[in-house]
Order: sequence, then structure tokens, then C-alpha cells
Amino acid sequence: MESIFLMKPESVCVTQADGKEDILRSLGDLFANAFELDGGLVLEQLEEREKLGSTGFGRGVAMPHARMPGIKRPIAALMKLHRPVDFASADGLPVDLVFGLLSPANSGATHLHALAAISRLVRDEGVHDALCDAPDAEALYGVLTNATDRDAA
Repeated sequence: MESIFLMKPESVCVTQADGKEDILRSLGDLFANAFELDGGLVLEQLEEREKLGSTGFGRGVAMPHARMPGIKRPIAALMKLHRPVDFASADGLPVDLVFGLLSPANSGATHLHALAAISRLVRDEGVHDALCDAPDAEALYGVLTNATDRDAA
């Protein structure tokens, strides 16, 4: 079975961020580079969604997401931060794992299913711990690939 969202090795990184705005800008750049998108448009869409309320998920995880024209299926990116950053999460904890999700503009249920899949991943203690312990982007991608392959089986 195919994963509900597409993720590439190029859409995973370990980086530094100085605040929420910096995180969203870096995420826009990550999507732009990995999926050949307009980074400015990605940032604009993520900021629009963030105005509705923080996408800080809790437990040190944020899930900025948006729907965008020109995308054929949900795509995801992951940033692990060197140092936790305040993201106005519901639990008040700073974030150091940031999952980005972009879905087609007209995707209602598909977008929600992809968000739910990411939510399940980060709520899994083993996956969460492995992501937190991963030393680099290659290890992060390996954890995600193993987890999504296992869930699809």
C-alpha cells in the first residue's frame, strides 16, 4: 500500500531556527527545494493557516500545514531543530520536531487523513523517541520510512 503522503530524503533536514517565523520560512524553503515549489507561496499558505491557530501539536512537535494549488497529492517535510523553539503549542512546550504537510487545494478528506497519519506517527512512543534520538537527516528519513512501511503493511 502506498503512503498517504509523499516524503523524499531531500524533504528532511536537521537545522537551527530562531523562532516560529524562522521555522515557517525554513519549511517553505525545504518544500521549495525538495518538491520544486515556490517557497514564497508555500510560506504564505503556511502563515495563513497559522493565523487560524497554532499548529503546535504538543510533546515538542509542530505540524504546520496548508492546502495549495498545483499539488497533485499530499507531500510532507520534516525538520529536526538543534534547539527547541517556542511555537505557541497547546501544551506550552517548545518544539524541536516540525512536520510540514501540503495538500492539493481541493483536498478535504485527503488532507485530514494525511494529518491524522502524521499525528499517529508522532504519538507512537517508539517512533517519537527514535526521531528525537536521530542524529541526522538520513537517520530521520530511515525512521519515517520504516514506520510508514510498517503502517502500510
